[in-house]
Amino acid sequence: MATPYAEPSIDEYLRRRLMPVEGAIPHLPGIEMYGNSIPAGTVGGDLFEYINFQQRYDIDARIQRALKLSNEFLDPLPPGMPPRNSVDDHVAWLKSKPGYTPEVGSGYRAARSSEQVRVAEDLRELYTSAGVLLVDAQGHGIISAKIASTVHDTFHAFMLSELDRYGKITPEFFEKINLRLAQSVTARNALGRDEHDEESGREIATMLYGEVHPYGYFRFVNFGHPPPLVFSAEFRKFMKIDQDRMVQFLALGLQIPEDHPDRKKYFSMQLREARVKSSDVAEITLMSPGDILVLYTDGVYDGNDEQTGQQLEAVMREHYWQSAKDICNALLQQAVKQDEYFLRNGQADVVDDKTVFIIKRS
Repeated sequence: MATPYAEPSIDEYLRRRLMPVEGAIPHLPGIEMYGNSIPAGTVGGDLFEYINFQQRYDIDARIQRALKLSNEFLDPLPPGMPPRNSVDDHVAWLKSKPGYTPEVGSGYRAARSSEQVRVAEDLRELYTSAGVLLVDAQGHGIISAKIASTVHDTFHAFMLSELDRYGKITPEFFEKINLRLAQSVTARNALGRDEHDEESGREIATMLYGEVHPYGYFRFVNFGHPPPLVFSAEFRKFMKIDQDRMVQFLALGLQIPEDHPDRKKYFSMQLREARVKSSDVAEITLMSPGDILVLYTDGVYDGNDEQTGQQLEAVMREHYWQSAKDICNALLQQAVKQDEYFLRNGQADVVDDKTVFIIKRS
């Protein structure tokens, strides 16, 4: 007799969709990676994800499409034919303007054709890189999981657009996600929010997104997330990182760039001087085989508590030679022990979701 289908509860549904499977782990030369997450309840606001470009996208097909467009953009539109693409459409608009010459149209076509050649070149970089996404929504439970899910869905929707247009992720990508979590003036007014209550009605989340390259080169953007840790296999300790190179923005949705056209339509704690740019992308290189990059959420370590940092370093010394999976689980086990201590001492309010992501140079 068949077992009747049971509709999953909302927390079960969110937990399943926010947890990646091991089959999605990217495989890069000289790199081993693994992540895991433990919610404080049945579901939490932590999210981590492997962005396996080769598994998620048909890179070959995208490259061929870009090269096809490159050739198509160069071909003049036959008389009487409707526009075939955005370039035909724009050239038709140019022709309606005073002073148009054939050289103007051909120059525009050449520029857009060259742009597609660059898209194809950038797409080829996806063969030898992988993305890592960590999100920590404020609080824990179903509401936090919903916020993390919003970031997740926004991230992947904009990713499709970025790859179509540029063949890679650009700094503007992060501003779009940042704006998605910002509280709109319209929503605040409709809900009767006090404009002086900066936390009222906000969906707050930290986010770290980085791209891993063969043999330990890691580039990332950080919105309010605890900074990465680098463990040296040779010296068996966490190494100091030049903080001037670790650019960090406020958590998502809290700060709108002062030059953004919709800045007056959102409630910003303060206006940021400029948008995210290429120089805001931080870089870390694992110099030697066995070196380890540790990404985590503040349920594991807030990046400041010296005692917790020393405990994590001791765990790393004991397990650094093991697989990325074993190292990850050992750090999570240490965080669970810390929670047990808090619970025994009546500090249940400090127990939080816990996530660790390990990138090891093999």
